[in-house]
Amino acid sequence: MLMISTPTTKKNLLNLVGGETMNLFNREKEMKEILSIIEFEPNFIYFIYGPINSGKTALINEIINNRLDKDRYVVFYFDLREIFISKYDDFIEVLFEEYEEDKNPIELVKDLIKDSPILFGIPTPKNTLETLLSKKGPKNVFKYITNILMKIKESGKQPIIILDELQKIGDLKINGFLIYELFNYFISLTKHKHLCHVFCLSSDSLFIEKVYNEAILNGRAKYLLVDDFDKETSFKFMDFLSERVLNKKLSNEEKELIYSHVGGKLVDIIYIIQELKNKNLEEILDYLLKDAKQKLKYFLEDVKEENEELYNKVLESLKIFKENYEVEDITINKKVREFLVKKNILFLNPIEGTLRPQSFLIWNGIKKIL
Repeated sequence: MLMISTPTTKKNLLNLVGGETMNLFNREKEMKEILSIIEFEPNFIYFIYGPINSGKTALINEIINNRLDKDRYVVFYFDLREIFISKYDDFIEVLFEEYEEDKNPIELVKDLIKDSPILFGIPTPKNTLETLLSKKGPKNVFKYITNILMKIKESGKQPIIILDELQKIGDLKINGFLIYELFNYFISLTKHKHLCHVFCLSSDSLFIEKVYNEAILNGRAKYLLVDDFDKETSFKFMDFLSERVLNKKLSNEEKELIYSHVGGKLVDIIYIIQELKNKNLEEILDYLLKDAKQKLKYFLEDVKEENEELYNKVLESLKIFKENYEVEDITINKKVREFLVKKNILFLNPIEGTLRPQSFLIWNGIKKIL
């Protein structure tokens, strides 16, 4: 997987300039849309998607931590990002939080949500979890979760399920594909029972494409794009950030130069502004461009070594972006575009039917090498 990014981690960058609020700059529209969805009765599965590092997780965390009425909602947040899931038991461990207390699950939930309406697993007594694991079937697990959600709803609170990086179980087989079992279950929770809101976050646009084309989700799912900033918003963000970090405004020429190199990628803009405390702009941008170019060059070298026919097709496909930032998805052969999307070279928007480089840095790298 090719990842072209700044050398400092995203988390460290955000800490340097004041926390994850940086990722929420100008996201009021998206927040209002999600909060409006939550206000109504559950009726659809919602997929929140977008390019890498566009701020999807920060957005949903802001909503559940600071924008929800704590007396009205109970959130079950499952983060699959850092969990290695290779079998059914791994998935179950993500869904449940085991407790030693000899209480029934509903009492556990009631005790826990007194302190916080956000739970990172379905609270489950140890012996109950052991029983669920022994049955080896998702239907038993889903029935158990439904009973808990119904009890929460009966108590006057609205349950919300959030799965971050859901694509991680996309290929996990359990008597067929677990992901299809899960989608059917989510349809039951939303469209049929109107019991629980369901939000799925993913930066894997191939996964979103598969979901979008899945017949069982027709009329049962909606899609919310959290994208990189456009040019106008990027300039406003640079002004906001430079005044905060550098105690000055950047010139229009400096902002144009930054945008031409990294576009509206938040993490890259944050990195540049932070580095301006000690380095000049040309030096920073030159480093980023060289880094992007070299990583792309080594990626192409690896492809050529493994499969020269694929390498030639990849080159021909990437040449399209010398003159274009965005093209129609079917412009590029399906197998080649899927390969480039999977390697994080290109970002596919299946709803719009468009392809573009994952970042301006990759786009600039393509133009330099080809």
